[in-house]
Formats: sequence, C-alpha cells, structure tokens
Amino acid sequence: MITVVEPGRFTSFQDLGRSGYAHLGVPHAGAVDSLGMRQANLLVGNPQDAATLEMTLQGPTLHFGVDAVVAFSGGRLEPSLDGEPLPMHQSLQISAGQTLGCGKLLSGVRSYLAIAGGFSPPATLSSRSSDSFAGLGPPLLCAGDLIHCETRTLKCGWYLRSPAGFTHDAGVRVMAGPHDDWFEAQALQQLLDGSYEVRAESDRTGLRLKGARIAQRRGVELPSQGMVSGAIQIPGDGQPIVLLCNHGSTGGYPVIAVVIQADLPHLGQLRAGDRLRFAAVTRAQALAAYRHAESALQNSLVSADAGLLAARSLLVLAREHPSLRRAKLQLGRWHVAVRR
Repeated sequence: MITVVEPGRFTSFQDLGRSGYAHLGVPHAGAVDSLGMRQANLLVGNPQDAATLEMTLQGPTLHFGVDAVVAFSGGRLEPSLDGEPLPMHQSLQISAGQTLGCGKLLSGVRSYLAIAGGFSPPATLSSRSSDSFAGLGPPLLCAGDLIHCETRTLKCGWYLRSPAGFTHDAGVRVMAGPHDDWFEAQALQQLLDGSYEVRAESDRTGLRLKGARIAQRRGVELPSQGMVSGAIQIPGDGQPIVLLCNHGSTGGYPVIAVVIQADLPHLGQLRAGDRLRFAAVTRAQALAAYRHAESALQNSLVSADAGLLAARSLLVLAREHPSLRRAKLQLGRWHVAVRR
C-alpha cells in the first residue's frame, strides 16, 4: 500500500484510455503523453498499457508501505527519495518505509510514474484512466489516499538510452483535414506558415492557440460529427484548437488538419506561452513516421544490473539535477562521490 502525503497539483491515474466507446459519447481519455507513459511502464517491466500516475506541473509525495521498483518518464522532474535526489528514465528500487518526493516539473508539463506490477484502481469501461471531462474512472489524488498496487521484483533493471527533451518552440507534422471546402483557398498554407502560441486555457481536452486568424467561408457550425485526437478545429474566432486525448467524442467546428499519430505525444508537453508550428506530410510519410517512432521506443530500452544503474544515476544527477551539491555511491569496496 502507498499513502499519498501530498497529492501534487493535478495527479491522476492514466493508461492508454477507453477504446471502442466513442459511439456512446464516451471520451477516449488516457495519458496525454502516451510515449512517456509507455516508457515508464517498460522501465519497470510492465505491459505498455498498465496504469501509471500522470503528474501535471507538480508531482505528489508518496510514502511506501511496501518494497517496490518504480520509474519516471515524460516531462523532467526533480524527484527524491527520503530527501536524496533520484534520476529519471531508469528503474529505481524503493524500500518499505521510504518516502518518494516527485517534485516539480522543470521542463514539459506532464511526467509519469510507473510501478513494477502496476497501480490497480478500479477499472471503468475497460480502463483505469481518470476522466475529469466525463467524470469516469478514479478521482484525482488527494492527501491521505491509499493507493493499491501489485508490486513485484525485477531480475534486472532498464534505462532509456536517449530520453526526449522538450523545448519552448515545437513543430509537429499534420495531414490535411476533411473540411477544406469550409475554408478560404490559402487557409491551410496560412496555418503551415504561422507560429502559434499556446494559451493558458489549454488542458487535457485540447491546446488552444493564438496566432494568425484562419478564415472560414461559412459562418455556421458543422453538424456534430466524430472527432479524433490531433484534429485541428477552427471555431468562429479563427484561432485553432488542437484536440488532445480527453476531447469530446463529437464536435461541430470544421477541421483544417490533423496531427499525425507519431507527434501526438509532443502536444501534451507544451506549456502556456510555448510556440507551435505545423508541417504538412503525406499519408505514406505519416505511416513511416509512426513505424520509426515505434522502432525507436523499443531500441531505446537498455537492460542493466544494479551496478550499472547506480553508476548511471550518478552521471545523470551530476549533469542534470539543478540543486545537487553532492551524491555518493558505495558498491562493495568501491566508493564514488560526485560534488558540484
């Protein structure tokens, strides 16, 4: 059992979402950065769709009543164990009685915590995802909550060879949308030529953007129709909205373009004030990008024994941890210390 000491800013359980219920009006939900969530699960030997904790801007503080193996991935945090700094993107051993502080995000918006064996809140419609839009699934974490999980040990650990980095000026690839007859002739090119600012009103349902106005030919909304994650809707004010995983299953704004599957995880790491640009690709290029992303995910995982993971911890902390002044490691007769 794990006790929530502090819940963080917006911490929820997320897996890969609710598939197959859109015809009933149920949002897909799931992790906004599905790549970060899948990486965290792979680092602890879980199936890629196991439930994780999605932490937004500020992570929780958790007291462990059991031994566990955990891993962080996604946006960069500054986690600690009983006050000692921890690295991201690798398997981490926690003993019963220790307290894990997940810290605040230094880059990106969302980070993911996985535990070997998986978190086990009750499933709703075949998913353990929290859906604040539809009110389905487990609630957000609160102080004092008890988190149920299925813990297990690992024969070996893992780390990521090349973790993703996040910038304040991002580009994603798109394919032309289904409603080109609703826009002026140069509207799509105008979108591609522009640079859009992420607005503070953005959330798990979508990124609201500010930039050059995209003009419509018609002044009325579409009849409601099915929507997908990544769809770029243009409402009456001409300012694009990019739908994220927790969007409604239908919508009435025309869609000028759709972000390709391989680039959807990047959208979940954009903060208010960040810039977003679009580039057009063909269907063949979109499929090739998806296959490349899946191959890169599998090839980025490296197995490692306890000694190698400990050595990597020191190197990562010395390079990336802003508040680190000293870290030490003792393996048998070897003693290594890093000072800044």
